[in-house]
Amino acid sequence: MIRTLPPVRRAAGAPVLAGLVLAAAALLTAPATASAPAADGTNVPPPGSSPVCAFYDGDAPTAFGDRGDRVSQVQCILANRRYLPWDAVDGDFGPRTLAAVQRFQADHPPLLPDGLVGPRTWWALWHA
Repeated sequence: MIRTLPPVRRAAGAPVLAGLVLAAAALLTAPATASAPAADGTNVPPPGSSPVCAFYDGDAPTAFGDRGDRVSQVQCILANRRYLPWDAVDGDFGPRTLAAVQRFQADHPPLLPDGLVGPRTWWALWHA
């Protein structure tokens, strides 16, 4: 499930929307890395949706069984990086999300592939 973007918040006088646009452009133009899973032509956002992830911007622990915006954010970032298919972005941290998080963590040492999205994994998701 793809959700609509929340109202734009302004931070320190800089428009957040401009930052989101730049981040989306960087994600869309970044070269694929050798450690990423094989690209799949069917892993594209649903028609009418946006690959911009704007559900959550913190680093609270997120784990198997959780639901909500934090999970949607993890799933959206993983889908953008092709670790998770877009149809799995549903806000529910189930087995598919767990497997995708563990693959991402294994591909980004020194993260441990434990499936817990804590501050270090959040940082890696945001900066990979």
